[in-house]
Amino acid sequence: MMMTIFMFALVIPYDHWTHKDNHIGFVILYSLIFFFANFGPNATTFIVPAEIFPARLRSTCHRISAAAGKTVAIIGAFGFLYAAQPMDPSKTDAGYPTGIGVKNSLIVLGCINALGALFTFFVLEVKGKSLEEISREKEDEIEIEETRISGCVGNTKTVPV
Repeated sequence: MMMTIFMFALVIPYDHWTHKDNHIGFVILYSLIFFFANFGPNATTFIVPAEIFPARLRSTCHRISAAAGKTVAIIGAFGFLYAAQPMDPSKTDAGYPTGIGVKNSLIVLGCINALGALFTFFVLEVKGKSLEEISREKEDEIEIEETRISGCVGNTKTVPV
C-alpha cells in the first residue's frame, strides 16, 4: 500500500519533479518506492505461496508461481519501456513507436500497484493452522487408515495423490 501511495506522490505532481531544482526530492520518492517494493510485494511473493499451497504440492506450485511472476515482470519492464515513450513522434527514442508518456505510464503502474494490494487482502489468513488442517486432508487420511485397518470396504473415500 505504501508503494502505491509514494507512486502517486511521485506521479500527481510529476511536472514539479522534472525541474532541475527538484531532482533530489524525485530521487528520495523514487527510493522510497523501491524500498516499499522490496518490503511489500517482493516479500509476499515468497510468503504467500508458502502459505496457500498444500505441503505435498508446495515446491511444484511455488516454482510455477515464481516463473509466472518473473514472466509478467519481464513483460511489464518491456511494456513500460514502450509505453513511456512520448506521445510526440519527434521526441520518441529511435526505433520505438509513440507511447502514452512517462507520467501516464506511472499512473498505470500506480493503479496496478493498488490492484495488487487489493488482491493481497483476498488471501485468507491461516491463523497458525497448516493447510492440511484447513482442508481437512488429515481427517480424510485418518478415515482411510481406519477403514483399511477395520477391513470395511463400503464407505471408502478417494483421495487425490
